[in-house]
Amino acid sequence: MKKLISVVVPAYNEEAVLWEFYSRLNLVFQSLTEFRCEVIFVNDGSTDATQKIIEDIAAQCGYVTSIDLSRNFGKEIAMTAGLDHASGDAVVVIDADLQDPPELIHEFVKEWAGGYDVVYAKRTHRDGETWLKKATASGFYRLMAKLSKVQIPQDTGDYRLMSRRAVDALSQLREHHRFMKGLFAWIGYPSKAVEYRRDPRAAGTGKFNYWKLWNFALEGITSFTTAPLKLATYLGTAIALLSFVFGSWIVFRTLWWGEAVRGYPTLMVTILFLGGVQLFCIGVLGEYLGRIFGETKARPLYLVKQYSRARIVSDAE
Repeated sequence: MKKLISVVVPAYNEEAVLWEFYSRLNLVFQSLTEFRCEVIFVNDGSTDATQKIIEDIAAQCGYVTSIDLSRNFGKEIAMTAGLDHASGDAVVVIDADLQDPPELIHEFVKEWAGGYDVVYAKRTHRDGETWLKKATASGFYRLMAKLSKVQIPQDTGDYRLMSRRAVDALSQLREHHRFMKGLFAWIGYPSKAVEYRRDPRAAGTGKFNYWKLWNFALEGITSFTTAPLKLATYLGTAIALLSFVFGSWIVFRTLWWGEAVRGYPTLMVTILFLGGVQLFCIGVLGEYLGRIFGETKARPLYLVKQYSRARIVSDAE
């Protein structure tokens, strides 16, 4: 029997682009004559006609699986739901907005056949994005490369192919605060990058504003490094030493020159500075403590409102 390739597509309010995405993906499937193929759409609590379009595509094409989540759980969880239901020998994760071209799957499959367990797409250009988003994204991944013990490839997203054993390994990681790019890298296995030029969105609008991107960055930093906790320790130690040196200087100056104790503005600035540092350190502890609290509740990662399995698997024979 031919090997099966599963394509997982998380979707949130993507009604404007789903049909075009399906058309291009279907052409890719038709050209993969040596494999069987299926696509798994995960509707992440969309408020538009996304689920209706997925159902229409499934009715027209028998190799479509539909997973309709009970509410919006976020892209990381939606990808996890799709991976949980994917049964392919290789699994591709791709967004529906067509910024990542489905045609690149051919290169993924070629490298997978060559022995790589993970084949990921590396962006050489990011068309249609502002300079600020490009700069912050570049800075974030370079910061993660310095802070984390897990080497997360730079300039990569979620678009990738994983072998069956890589997907099975990833499925064992059930943490709730999920930074998938870090989890993809954590499992290891032989990996290779395929470079490509990222296109603008085919239609619709992006779902990540700068506030969501900031929170996403916090998830990545707190999930894969304890550097902020160490920073708080080092910062507190450095300030304590400086305070001791400065206090000793004030005492010496007063005793030697007999100068009266003055400097109300200096005192206020020092107090406010130290108070700010303390609040910063408490905030860092709170970020980690909040994540521990979330994990200890052991809630399921997601709930499915409606599930429809593919009737057939595409086969070009």
